[in-house]
Amino acid sequence: MEGTAPFGARLAEAVAARGPLCAGIDPHPGLLDSWGLPRDVSGMENFALKAVDALAPEVAVVKPQSAFFEAYGAAGIAVLERVIAQAKEAGALVLLDVKRGDIGSTMAAYAAAYLGGETRLDADAITVSPYLGFGSLGPALKAAGKGVFVLARTSNPEAARLQNALLDNGKTVAQSIVDHAAECNAGARPLGDVGVVVGATIAPGELRLDELNGPVLAPGFGAQGAGVAELHKLFGSPLRGVLAASSRDILRHGPDPAALREGARRIAATLAG
Repeated sequence: MEGTAPFGARLAEAVAARGPLCAGIDPHPGLLDSWGLPRDVSGMENFALKAVDALAPEVAVVKPQSAFFEAYGAAGIAVLERVIAQAKEAGALVLLDVKRGDIGSTMAAYAAAYLGGETRLDADAITVSPYLGFGSLGPALKAAGKGVFVLARTSNPEAARLQNALLDNGKTVAQSIVDHAAECNAGARPLGDVGVVVGATIAPGELRLDELNGPVLAPGFGAQGAGVAELHKLFGSPLRGVLAASSRDILRHGPDPAALREGARRIAATLAG
């Protein structure tokens, strides 16, 4: 499928071919330690490129966490550019986890940087924050052929008080975000381009996702405690449009590339079962 096809269609095709596992590329200092690598740019580069080389040919989506690269300044950004390029070359879609959200020309600049196709940070999709108003995300939502995953109900404990707060219309903040995303996806086939981020560890029944018609990124799968059973309780069976995001559970198998690939395959097999 051509790269200019809508993100939702490209994602559906990739998941059909490779399964719904989304592999995080997170050069966390603790993981560098466990791989026996120094906590400097050389160690981070070794970690990130080895991980993407092993995982990008296996999974539908890789998700670099931008913050772990930004922490090293310009040298870290250069490594992130290489990660994005190598993941695309291996046939994976790149979901860049940047959680950007701003207004006017600033949001337009973020969209140009990550979704505009003119920089080496260009990704297939990014994570965005709607907390300056869903409408402020317009420049990212309008990026042709690209996807966004909007933070809706995240798995961190601090999120519940805000995201489950009730609005005047009786909906929670999180449900309102899901409903806005659903409006953007109306009529799209097989999936719309606007996804939501819903933690795999939240309580079943908190959100209605039946009208979303878009993808769901489910962090919290694996090391944070949610397994396949929890995914099915939250999102139903089969897991249509749900990307199970796993980072530490895969990356702990490194630094051996074969062990990384086998770890990803084992996790993917549990999702397919």
